Parts: sequence; structure tokens; C-alpha cells
Amino acid sequence: MSCEDLVCARCAHPVIEGRCALCRANRERMHQHGFGGLSPAVIVLVLLVLLFFALAARHLVGA
Repeated sequence: MSCEDLVCARCAHPVIEGRCALCRANRERMHQHGFGGLSPAVIVLVLLVLLFFALAARHLVGA
């Protein structure tokens, strides 16, 4: 869902237009991204890659 599809309950205009303070606040909240500007999917992918390398290193060491 994007803010283009939402209608503000306060001013009854599309949230994307940002006509009132509530519209602007919700538009900004919806456009925020995860840690460091990365999307949550990228963060999960990086964590999975790190887990894979940790398991591979553990297997190579023989522990």
C-alpha cells in the first residue's frame, strides 16, 4: 500500500498531496526506510549471508 491510495480522515484529500499536517506526517512515516536507509528486505538478506559465512567458517575450522 502506498500513500497514493490513502485518503486523509482529517482533510478528505489524498495523503500524497500533503495538504494538512496529518497528511504530511503520515506521508513522511510511510516513506521512511529501515536502518541506514536500507529496506528491511536488504537487511534480512545481509543477515542471512552473514549466517551462511559463519556456518561455513565453523565447518572449515572443524568445530
